Amino acid sequence: MEQSISPIINAEDLLKLKHSSDIVLVDARAGINSQENYQKEHLKGARYVDLNQDLATVENDPSNGGRHPLPSVEKFSKILSKLGISPISHVVIYDDKNGSNAAARFWWMLRAIGHEKVEVLNGGLQAAIKVGFPVSSGIEVFKPTENYPISEWKLSQANIDEVEKARNNDENIVIDVRDKNRFDGLTEPLDLIAGHIPGAVNIPLSENLDEEGLFKSPDVLAEKYSEIVGDKKPENIIVHCGSGVTACHTLLAMDYAGIPIPKLYVGSWSEWSRNDCEMATKQKE
Repeated sequence: MEQSISPIINAEDLLKLKHSSDIVLVDARAGINSQENYQKEHLKGARYVDLNQDLATVENDPSNGGRHPLPSVEKFSKILSKLGISPISHVVIYDDKNGSNAAARFWWMLRAIGHEKVEVLNGGLQAAIKVGFPVSSGIEVFKPTENYPISEWKLSQANIDEVEKARNNDENIVIDVRDKNRFDGLTEPLDLIAGHIPGAVNIPLSENLDEEGLFKSPDVLAEKYSEIVGDKKPENIIVHCGSGVTACHTLLAMDYAGIPIPKLYVGSWSEWSRNDCEMATKQKE
């Protein structure tokens, strides 16, 4: 799947496009009071997308798919229609956590249905405000589109059984992008058990960013991830996090670096740790 534009757009470049009718700007902030914060202040013209309601189908049992399982393609088609996104839309997504909140997840989902023109705002909301992008409040009014034609998720995913096989196979690599304290089992703010998938390697997503919270250059990221994955094929690389959201930040970084997008384990630690506690470990490896 070739991509005609960079997956990352800088705030200065977005500012030049502020009057373009071709841009669909999406606010993907997540967490407590995210929708209220959007209504208080957002980039002018941005539509709001909700992680739990729009980018996932949250079930009562995280042991089956994790805390943020993907919605059905039928549901996602309706969400895109509600947001006014069509197959020809140029979508720019931002959040307030350097892309790691839900912007990268929405980017991955769009790429996974074959959407080409989608970018994540480098530095997010804060970077755009800093360069003078106009802000607004309240709720934006826009026209929905016809249901987006989607047949399947086209980017590769791994399920829990594949992860179990991969973690014991030298031809594979399982990458955990959570911070080191969570990986080491020293803290766990969200899931029932602290620790990590045995055999996984810890490459925190924060390492994708420089001191200013912007993505490192494609060349730097390419060198970094090429050293980590070596000559492994994309289908032999599995990336995960807590619930399949922030893992997309590393998939975005790899795509930005020109590295083929590997498999996403959507269930991630939230599914793994609940599914078989004996497979979880609190010990450093």
